[in-house]
Amino acid sequence: MKKVALLLLSLVVLLVAYVLIKTFTFKSQQLEVAVIDKLQIEDNSVTNLQTALRLKTISFEDPAEFDSSQFHLFNTFLKDEYPLSDSLLNHRIFNEFSHLYEWRGSNTELKPIVLMGHIDVVPIASPDKWSVEPFGAEIKDGKIWGRGTIDDKFSVIGIMEAVEMLLKEDFQPERTIYLAFGHDEEVGGDFGAVAMVEHLKSKGIEAEYVLDEGYAITQKLIPGIDTDVAMIGIAEKGSTTIEFTVDMEGGHSSQPSPETAIDVLAKAISRLKEEPMEATLSEAMQGFMNQLGPEMGFVNKMAFANKSLFKPIIIATYEGASNAGNALIRTTTAPTIFEAGIKENVIPTTARALVNFRIIPGQTAEDVMEHCLAVMDDERVKAKFYGFNTNPSPVSPMDSWGYETINRSIKQVFEATFTAPNLVIAATDSRHFSPISKNIYRFVPYHINEQNINTFHGIDEHILVEDYKNAIRFYRQLILNSNQ
Repeated sequence: MKKVALLLLSLVVLLVAYVLIKTFTFKSQQLEVAVIDKLQIEDNSVTNLQTALRLKTISFEDPAEFDSSQFHLFNTFLKDEYPLSDSLLNHRIFNEFSHLYEWRGSNTELKPIVLMGHIDVVPIASPDKWSVEPFGAEIKDGKIWGRGTIDDKFSVIGIMEAVEMLLKEDFQPERTIYLAFGHDEEVGGDFGAVAMVEHLKSKGIEAEYVLDEGYAITQKLIPGIDTDVAMIGIAEKGSTTIEFTVDMEGGHSSQPSPETAIDVLAKAISRLKEEPMEATLSEAMQGFMNQLGPEMGFVNKMAFANKSLFKPIIIATYEGASNAGNALIRTTTAPTIFEAGIKENVIPTTARALVNFRIIPGQTAEDVMEHCLAVMDDERVKAKFYGFNTNPSPVSPMDSWGYETINRSIKQVFEATFTAPNLVIAATDSRHFSPISKNIYRFVPYHINEQNINTFHGIDEHILVEDYKNAIRFYRQLILNSNQ
């Protein structure tokens, strides 16, 4: 017994030693870069963003509601306010409202870069709940308020301001730069991003990197870190919606059967919520832990330094931390529509539900369907894919020149900011660009915190005026860095 006890003690000591060695050798990987001088941004740049925000370039699910006049006005706005970009760059328009600018570089041997954004916005669901006019572009408390301030006109206008500024300085890029602004990102991008990608493919373009919207610079949103953290998306989740239907006998509500169509479908959907798909630490999440783990306190640092040992604890922590934390480690399940019944005293014969799943890299829409059928285990529930569906994007490398250039540019503009790769949990137009580049990244240069995290696609969307000015500074520095 003593030998067994000694053996067990020795194993424990070795395990502890292994964990501690891994922890203390888990060193910072943050890039050390000097911050550049803050460039003066003219007031007219702010006015231009306000003008863009006042144009109601809304993408509706119903194409019949599309107001082309607002998009025509946006076309005119770009031409009038950015005359050098319009005249000196090769400017093409796709399907009337999506814009692709080509700024030809002097060295055709270098692969081009693509800077992206989208000019359309989502509708205003509850205008009465806004404290300001949603399309008023009002400035108060040092912030610009209105739909599109975050998603995504500030980056479109920020890019255009940076390019126009460099053109005024007679800057000539060595590397060709494409600016791609879709007009239908909020409804899938089929007429904007897809059309532009097809054009670039037909020209044989292979981009060095693509930068689109994504996550931002978080402030006190990551447990264990008080420093601002810029999150660079290296992948995005897929999205699939499944329609579930049940068709059974109905009847009068005075004589209900033990189970109705509503009962059957409600129980099936409840089982889906109770038994989600298995959680996992994706490549993006592992990169996140490798970059930020060394900057955390001892306990978190130890866990991230020894991911294989502490994986169950890490997953449990993210599951319980927040809805956003849970979304980073699994395919999420969100019932969004439930329909049944036509009258209060009539038992319906049919019930229908739509459930949206955001798919983590490593899983597919087919995996989701298989999981649903297995969990529901009820032949009375019929399932089929519905509407807009995409699998997760490929994972872009963290050791590419493009990632390093974006990383460096962030740190040059935003002082005392950590950077880390991450997984974008929403869909962007960048997923369409994988045929022309393996290096697709998603980042927007503004600060996100508890005060504004729920405003994009929500109520009182706004951005700090200084954040918008920093966006111009960031895109300008990124262009300069991409041509060194």
